[in-house]
Amino acid sequence: MIRVTEIWRYPIKACGREMLDTVDLSTGTTLPGDRAWAVAHDAAQLTGGWSPCGNFARAAKCPALQAISAQTTGPDSYRLGHPERPDLSVTLPGEAGELLAWLAPLWPDNRPPLAQVVPSPKRGMTDSDTATISIMNHASLRAVSRKAGLTVQPERCRGNVWVDGAAPWEEITWVGKSLTLGPVTVKITEPITRCLALHANPQTGQRDADVLRALNEDWGHQDFGVLAEITSGGTLSRGDAVQP
Repeated sequence: MIRVTEIWRYPIKACGREMLDTVDLSTGTTLPGDRAWAVAHDAAQLTGGWSPCGNFARAAKCPALQAISAQTTGPDSYRLGHPERPDLSVTLPGEAGELLAWLAPLWPDNRPPLAQVVPSPKRGMTDSDTATISIMNHASLRAVSRKAGLTVQPERCRGNVWVDGAAPWEEITWVGKSLTLGPVTVKITEPITRCLALHANPQTGQRDADVLRALNEDWGHQDFGVLAEITSGGTLSRGDAVQP
């Protein structure tokens, strides 16, 4: 039996993660509260709506961001933690300056400086230009861990929904098909091609594993996880059964 084991959201894009026990999903949207805000650098070319990830702070360019934890404490209010920074509580957008100052010591000197915190469109500032959630398979991650020679933590992958009980890489066979997650129905649209964010340890924020090489050497690609469009909504909970 395949089941949902973890549900995650990332309230501020690339700047913190929080685990959920349950979430209400709606047709044609992303996970509520996921990437609700994004931190743009001063070379960003923003469109006023959804913009590509290259405009924002991201772990591929700043591995230290992977070690940020987050807790939503109220409407647009968050508490952030990092092993090298004091805890920070902010409400956005009013305290955007405090967030930028908190992130500044983590940000590389050779990158365009962080400049502003921008609200996402209703669908969330995910990396995909369509409204999707991401689904990850623990069995595939265990296979990658064996190849990499260390435990690759799920947090590196920044997925929304994790499942267990499927065969390794079974999720790739779901592309183009519908899948039920408890009461929710999704259509799997495409694999996710990964970046250097996978190399950063989510506890330390330091790069310590060449996960992309492990993917390319054994499987001939650097995909991990799949994107899914929500076609029928409902309340998703940890432990829900998954039916391919």
